[in-house]
Amino acid sequence: MDLSELGSAPLPLVGGKALNLGKLTAAGFRVPRGFCLTTVAYRKAAPAELDALAARLDTAQYGSSNDGEPDDGEPGRPGSAQPGPDLGELARQAREMIVTAPIPADVDAALRGAYAALGSRATVAVRSSATAEDLPFASFAGQQDSFLNISGADAVVESARRCWASLWTERAVAYRAANGISHREVGLAVVVQDLITATSAGVLFTANPVTGTRTETVIDASAGPGQAVVSGSVNPDHFVVDTATGRILLRSPKGTAGRRRPSLDDARIRELTALGDTVQQLFGAPQDVEWVIDVAGRIWVTQSRPITTLYPLPDPAAPEPLGAEAGAATDTRVYLCGTLLQGLTRPLTPMGLYVLGSMRNGKGPWLYVNPGLRMYVDMTPMVRNKYGRRYLLRMLPLADGRSGAVFPALLDDPRFGVRERPRRTARAGGAGTPAPAKTGMGPAAARRTDNIANLALIVRVIPSMLRAAVRPSAELRHAFDYGKRLEAQLVLPEPATAFGRLDHVVRILARTTDELIPATLPGPSVGYLLLAAARRLLRGIAEPRELEAVLRGLPNNVTTEMDLELWQLAVTIRANDASREVFLAHGPGELAAMYAAGALPAVAQTGLHGFLDRYGHRAVAEIDLGMPRWSEKPDHILGMISNYLHVEDPEQAPDRQFARAEEHAEARIRSLVERTRVRSRIRARLVEFCLRRTRELSGLRELPKFYIILTLAEMRRQLKVVGAELARSGAIAAVDDVFFLEFDEVRVGLRGADLRGVVADRRRLYDVELRRRRIPRVLLSDGTDVEAAVMAKSPASDALTGTPASAGSATGTVRVILDPVGAHLEPGEILVAPSTDPGWTPLFMTAGALVMEMGGVISHGAVVAREYGIPAVVGVPDATTRLRTGETVTVDGSAGTVRQVDAPLSPATAAGSLAG
Repeated sequence: MDLSELGSAPLPLVGGKALNLGKLTAAGFRVPRGFCLTTVAYRKAAPAELDALAARLDTAQYGSSNDGEPDDGEPGRPGSAQPGPDLGELARQAREMIVTAPIPADVDAALRGAYAALGSRATVAVRSSATAEDLPFASFAGQQDSFLNISGADAVVESARRCWASLWTERAVAYRAANGISHREVGLAVVVQDLITATSAGVLFTANPVTGTRTETVIDASAGPGQAVVSGSVNPDHFVVDTATGRILLRSPKGTAGRRRPSLDDARIRELTALGDTVQQLFGAPQDVEWVIDVAGRIWVTQSRPITTLYPLPDPAAPEPLGAEAGAATDTRVYLCGTLLQGLTRPLTPMGLYVLGSMRNGKGPWLYVNPGLRMYVDMTPMVRNKYGRRYLLRMLPLADGRSGAVFPALLDDPRFGVRERPRRTARAGGAGTPAPAKTGMGPAAARRTDNIANLALIVRVIPSMLRAAVRPSAELRHAFDYGKRLEAQLVLPEPATAFGRLDHVVRILARTTDELIPATLPGPSVGYLLLAAARRLLRGIAEPRELEAVLRGLPNNVTTEMDLELWQLAVTIRANDASREVFLAHGPGELAAMYAAGALPAVAQTGLHGFLDRYGHRAVAEIDLGMPRWSEKPDHILGMISNYLHVEDPEQAPDRQFARAEEHAEARIRSLVERTRVRSRIRARLVEFCLRRTRELSGLRELPKFYIILTLAEMRRQLKVVGAELARSGAIAAVDDVFFLEFDEVRVGLRGADLRGVVADRRRLYDVELRRRRIPRVLLSDGTDVEAAVMAKSPASDALTGTPASAGSATGTVRVILDPVGAHLEPGEILVAPSTDPGWTPLFMTAGALVMEMGGVISHGAVVAREYGIPAVVGVPDATTRLRTGETVTVDGSAGTVRQVDAPLSPATAAGSLAG
């Protein structure tokens, strides 16, 4: 097919590269003439045995969890993408099949005839165009081969064969596996084009690929052919341009040795910028464009594909922003990632986002948006307010050190100057969150109503706070009694219809939001307020960091109690010969199957049942009700028990470590009180009162979330029953598809609507986001990742530094864990993780120290590390890639440093152990 015929060709026939070249040609862009040898030719040439081999590759060890078991219980969860032992060999066999198979006579004749039409000795480029290439979610850049300066029919035919074979290189096979693309479904077309003699060439990005900024064009250029730029064999000239104005923001004419002048002048830079903008308008998304300038000075477009690494825009179709002044609808907004602050790097299911959006406090001026299926809060009103700025500068470093580090640079940006009297307009919730109900009130009246409601809540809470300070035991009873009432409220009388179950879920959501705060927050709030009071009383007597020890081994902490009960279960299993042997002989996935069948030894079966009866509502990433609970998929818990069986040193036992933490806390209180008594007996009594109350009440800080997760688990249980009804009727394909819908859509599905297309689209987006590693913590509405932009101006040094989060020092072997499910951690190893939530805390019990990429001193991982008494450094950029499993490091939780003690393992060895 001629390139001019490809603009509307189906992707499976011509592949991504050819399809895009056809669209460019049809739109009038200058594209080198040529033709496409379609995938029909590839299918005819591929031997029949290749399909069976591709099926074997599809079942190779990709998409497995850290324990090697298939992940069939989570919605769309990809595995660690570690290659199976035979992947390389299978890929080699596939290539061998292609290169040794005869090319069918009609394919050979068609290829030679099309080449002859370009000229009998034309010099051409022979380029791969895979069906899984230049896709919106995966570019496959450089995964298949292309060949330049090819001349003669025989050479063209051989180059086409080599293109076909490159579909089966190990890198291409691995890339497909990592992106969830079946090897059986891919095909490869071949593009043959005139080779343009270039005076200069390069690539341009219509959005900044490093910072994500959609208003900037980035151009890399070099003299001669563009292959040098693409392959990285030269240091190209680098330009960053404001797309709208053509103003050159940055130029870096490094070039090759001996060339003093840049390869492009300013006029050419602006011309290329305008070209890129036009190409972007054609495809409707930011593009990565390859271009060539010939000896006559004409610009040719040789390729365009989507930039697949950009983080989605926060709210690309937003109406006038909340708090914007008249005429300022295009003002840049500032968003902070709330789910990262909760310890989540993974996306949330659409239902999970919907429910969180409904549970949030919608009574204030906050706007939430959900780019990339993660919840972001619009911080623009605070950024534009002088008091809000002060608050952010003080508090943000405590919640997330890395966000706090980049915020001062953001506040220096003139776009975010203080506005004394912002005019507010009503605005519905962001994508994925329900819009406020229509009340008939104007914005001012609505705000007055909200303020009254907030004041009423404060009035309700004050007596409870006073009770907590005076009679902490009464407050403890009150908080735990609420849990009993909540459990009773969650029960739905049976039998119930699907509509009745959905109505019950809606009622649960509304009731929990209203009752939870006054029932559970007064106690821990008073605990931490009294800690702050003690800190003031101890000024000049003790350093603030000395009070850290007071928070170790806190009582009344449901998460700590859970972890210790899990340890006790492991002790019981170890003491029983039959149970111990089963756990040592089988992996978590096998143990889970045995538990589901009631086939574990009695001691293990009964013990695990009891644990899950109390804590089975919890999960990793548990704030997303779309995630399976431990009661459904206990693999994680079983893996933790197996880890605990390896603890042989009594001093490393978690219960002994926790007891030591309690002893240390009590000793620190006595020391602080004695040191204060030297100054004043009354002051010493006040210090003791504050610190004792702190220990009694602060452990309750985990209780509100515990009850929220209990509520989410019951909602999930009811929704799964509803999902089963939808699946039976054919409205959705599988039970768990219900978590890719919102309440109103579920109701429509129960009335007979077909929702399979909606679910399929959302699952594709979810799967893409599961593979995303870098999540912007501070994101602008123009797509800028603020931390990336700051780091681009001052790159990070080789030193691994972060926020000191828990004092102490530990030297040990690194264990990088990206997902705790099925993870293995030897006692004393240094746990290195992207972030953590309560589902990770069983790992803390045997860790020698904690290193996290996310977080600040008040983030969950930091607080729990302090309570357990293990050193911790959080907010360490790229810790999971800069540290490698098996190397030895010293973690200094007081200085906030992670120092390498010896040389790291080889990349191959480290890669082999990364998953576990």
